[in-house]
Amino acid sequence: MFGPPGVSYVYLVYGMYDCLNVVTEPAGRPAAVLVRAVEPLEGIEAMRSARIEWLSRRRGLSSEGVAREERRLRSIPIDRLASGPGLVTAAFSIDRSATGVDLCDLTSPLRLEAAPDAKAVEVVSGPRVGVGYAGASWAAKPWRFAVAGNPAVSRPPIRA
Repeated sequence: MFGPPGVSYVYLVYGMYDCLNVVTEPAGRPAAVLVRAVEPLEGIEAMRSARIEWLSRRRGLSSEGVAREERRLRSIPIDRLASGPGLVTAAFSIDRSATGVDLCDLTSPLRLEAAPDAKAVEVVSGPRVGVGYAGASWAAKPWRFAVAGNPAVSRPPIRA
């Protein structure tokens, strides 16, 4: 997380979930943005398969367990497939080996890109999630950003 900007930083939380961050400050200044959710636009089946593979590795699922999870994942609305930081990394098969990847390099297998038909959107902010340990004043900082009304936003939703 100490830079350079535009590089990925992936860490393990709760001993089980990888979380993807994008470094935002010059090298030596530890600052990053946690990717809390992604709106699936394409590759839906690949995302479902990646989540099943992730669950299989984590839980050691039997073939019956895999079939049960496949059915469960088919019932989940598409916009919920990557609606949390752990679900983002599971849906895209991202793990800590992706730390240090240049997300601004168009030849990188993991990168940030503008949508080809990018439209202006309303961005809203709200209090941070899951950082109560940092104290009330830090947890209340409006440092959680999202596209207003987007159903893929991780819970609780931010209201405009």
